[in-house]
Amino acid sequence: MKVAVAMSGGVDSAVAAYLMKREGHEVVGFFLHLNAPSEDAAVSERRCCSADDARDAQRCAEVLGIDFYALPYRDRFAAIVEDFVSEYRAGRTPYPCVHCNQDLKFGSLMTLAEGIGAQAVATGHYARRQEASGRVRLLRGLDPDKDQSFVLFGLGQAQLARARFPVGEFPKERVREMAREAGLPVRDKPESQDLCFIPRGTAAEFLKKKAPELARPGQVVDAGGRVLGEHPGVAFFTVGQRKGLPAATEPRYVLSTDPATNTVVAGSREETLAGSLLAEKAGWIIPAPDGPVRARVQIRYRHVAGAATVTPLESGRVRVDFDQPQAAVTPGQPAVFYDEATGQEVLGGGWIAAPSMPPRPATGTL
Repeated sequence: MKVAVAMSGGVDSAVAAYLMKREGHEVVGFFLHLNAPSEDAAVSERRCCSADDARDAQRCAEVLGIDFYALPYRDRFAAIVEDFVSEYRAGRTPYPCVHCNQDLKFGSLMTLAEGIGAQAVATGHYARRQEASGRVRLLRGLDPDKDQSFVLFGLGQAQLARARFPVGEFPKERVREMAREAGLPVRDKPESQDLCFIPRGTAAEFLKKKAPELARPGQVVDAGGRVLGEHPGVAFFTVGQRKGLPAATEPRYVLSTDPATNTVVAGSREETLAGSLLAEKAGWIIPAPDGPVRARVQIRYRHVAGAATVTPLESGRVRVDFDQPQAAVTPGQPAVFYDEATGQEVLGGGWIAAPSMPPRPATGTL
């Protein structure tokens, strides 16, 4: 089988290419140039997608003896960056990695793979797939500390059928061992972290340049509108955050941000708890249910999924009612549904639109 491998210049994708070749497949490596050339020089070794990463990916391809191509995807990636800024302008906290995987690695790259006759696209994600009963199941990676199934919830059956996640079957330590065994030059390379399009500093500093109106001083208020103090800009805050708020005798946390009025709403820890949420643009990897399903729902990358009932609504929306209230349910973040029994299989997911929906009517109607 011919396999296109998305090679980022890191150890995980390099080992993915190695494992595909070891299985006997014809492997072709692809590096996606995402950032503008002027930004490449500024990207530190802890970020991905730099010019140095492209060279590292090419060196790995040479060691493996596979064909390799570096492709300009900056224009397509720019749309993801613009969406990131737009979400903050709307008072939401975005998660662009999901869009990058869905639209580029398993969208544009998969189309390109078809053009060269590749039957599959492999990546270095820590996730697993299983074929059963005529469909593909998406599972958490074997290494719980590296699991990346959360960012893949938007993939459909057609994409999963052609996706491969070779390193998802191994712990990270074993992946590095295999890199050493294969003589890959990135075997000890540090992992990339944070957002690849923010070469230095923080997301807030990036937003100060892209959307300066989000970095204007404004008021911090409580849920009733009482002024508690001032903030340096809504770009510096997200739901659940404690740092940067006016001093108080009891800890305060961000409840919401409102760029339209340039206010940050803060409250107690208890006020950050939500018993339910509304998600939109929901999709299902399993056959779409026509009624409520039990699941474990994860609302942040490092969040421990909470037991809940997920109820499909109209227009691609779902309601999630948690068994126990969850802290910092953040609009703009994914809500990913895992099976209730083991918490390993991704059932589907959506994008959080609002927390704390009104209580479910006693009759059970929607």
